[in-house]
Amino acid sequence: MPLLLRFLDKAELLAASHLCLRSKAYWGYDEAFMASCREELTLTESDLINDNIVAAEDQSGLAGIAQVSKDQSGCFLEKLFVDTDRIGQGVGKQLYNWSLATARELGATELIVEADPDAAPFYERMGCERNGQAQSGSVQGRFLPRYVHKL
Repeated sequence: MPLLLRFLDKAELLAASHLCLRSKAYWGYDEAFMASCREELTLTESDLINDNIVAAEDQSGLAGIAQVSKDQSGCFLEKLFVDTDRIGQGVGKQLYNWSLATARELGATELIVEADPDAAPFYERMGCERNGQAQSGSVQGRFLPRYVHKL
């Protein structure tokens, strides 16, 4: 199915947030872990104002989302989530390529990704290089692999 990328609309924040949670839960996390991630995975109106957020959709509806932010410390892939029934169909790759192009348009020389450990192989296939680790924004004492993609 052809995939359309378009900027996320304010009315879609709740549906997109639910997609993020479903996609994260795909990796087998329990309810307590998912509850601790809820706030970090919820998209807000502030995100729409401050960041670039794109929705991928096809005939069946919302297939995935990606969020890129940039500040004085760098350009970050904040979120890249694919709906569970679309995993392995190229949605993530298309969203990641959009993220790279967006980072370039923002004048960045690299895109920083703090990845879920289960998603690490995907980012490595996309050309990211491991660059240490980062503290999870949701779970105290949990560290995530940190990647950098030179632009």
